[in-house]
Amino acid sequence: MNEEYDVIVLGTGLTECILSGIMSVNGKKVLHMDRNSYYGGDSASITPLEDFYKRFNIPGTPPESMGKGRDWNVDLVPKFLMANGQLVKMLLFTEVTRYLDFKVIEGSFVYKGGNIYKVPSTETEALASSLMGLFEKRRFRKFLVYVANFDVNDPKTLEGVDPHKSTMRDVFKKFNLGQDVFDFTGHALALYRTDDYLDQPCLESINRIKLYSESLARYGKSPYLYPLYGLGELPQGFARLSAIYGGTYMLNKPIEEIVMENGKVVGVKSEGEVARCKQLICDPSYVSDRVTKAGQVIRVICIMSHPIKNTSDANSCQIIIPQNQVNRKSDIYVCMISYAHNVAAQGKYIAIVSTTVETNDPEKEIKPALDLLEPVEQKFVSISDQFAPTDLGTESQIFISRAYDATTHFETTCDDIKDIYKRMMGTEFDFEEMKRKKSDIFGDTEQ
Repeated sequence: MNEEYDVIVLGTGLTECILSGIMSVNGKKVLHMDRNSYYGGDSASITPLEDFYKRFNIPGTPPESMGKGRDWNVDLVPKFLMANGQLVKMLLFTEVTRYLDFKVIEGSFVYKGGNIYKVPSTETEALASSLMGLFEKRRFRKFLVYVANFDVNDPKTLEGVDPHKSTMRDVFKKFNLGQDVFDFTGHALALYRTDDYLDQPCLESINRIKLYSESLARYGKSPYLYPLYGLGELPQGFARLSAIYGGTYMLNKPIEEIVMENGKVVGVKSEGEVARCKQLICDPSYVSDRVTKAGQVIRVICIMSHPIKNTSDANSCQIIIPQNQVNRKSDIYVCMISYAHNVAAQGKYIAIVSTTVETNDPEKEIKPALDLLEPVEQKFVSISDQFAPTDLGTESQIFISRAYDATTHFETTCDDIKDIYKRMMGTEFDFEEMKRKKSDIFGDTEQ
């Protein structure tokens, strides 16, 4: 402990573990500590099932019908990986993929008028979808072709749209698309949680739809991937990466004090000893005086013995309930995985409903989603405060991650990682740079 480090990291959530892996690969001396006895912080997978019951204060032990407790790895935060998204790039470039196995999620669905429909994202699916009428389908197909060809550097493909000035609403108007199409395009393809994007420049939305289509093109069933044995495998994979590059890990370490001198972090005190550092990365729970509450997220974890109705018996899927469909400001998400992913006992399914809290009765807000899951054997409800840093670390050199939001993918988490990296290092995070640094150490492995 009594050593000098470049960076100390507190908490082993995914954001912290990726940053500690990146810093170690960058040649920094890293000490990584967590007050918990397990990896993952708020983004852990809990096993056995008995521990999960205890965590949610459910009296007694899981019934016999739940199978062996050790067969369960239940995520606290439901998320999938976009097949062509930033996290998969980070996994590939750092070769953390060698520690993990992934499965493709079997379907992506969207809610409309009380029913669920497969999200159409290719031209063929668009023409077959019962979400739209015949003429709307043709217009939507034209829109998809336009997005696929859209290239900022080739004015011909823009057809008069200014990527930095024209809003997404203007683009939808150009193709004469109606409200229902707005709903599923903005929320199920571009994966926005609210409708603010409609009046913002269209480039970001078009890039998000491209990401969805390119991710889908990689594996065909859906654009999402999920790691076998649960999301808790991800932070552990990056922790291994950090360890290979000399990072030191300590679990079960109570943090007594963050030591400051002249407004700048100089070390961390644990069990009477001080480890010194130049920079500190941590999650909000370690620095309650440097964060502010920015809302709440409700997550309801449901254990079932059946797949979700109208999903063609998929053993995994995502359902998005656009806010307009249920008179809300933000979307409701359902992520479902099952025994096929080694996270539940044979024949069991786990569906996790999540959304941003808008009223004083959050459980009532998610009723439309819970109605899709009936019958549910056991429900676990958590309502978490969302904290955002008030201190950006410029003076203090303390860099605080953001809480995991209600979205069902890791793109916002990756944006946070890149943002912290830039504040710490003073340069943009560059995937290619990571790749080069690794081959300096391992030699070129691609022969």
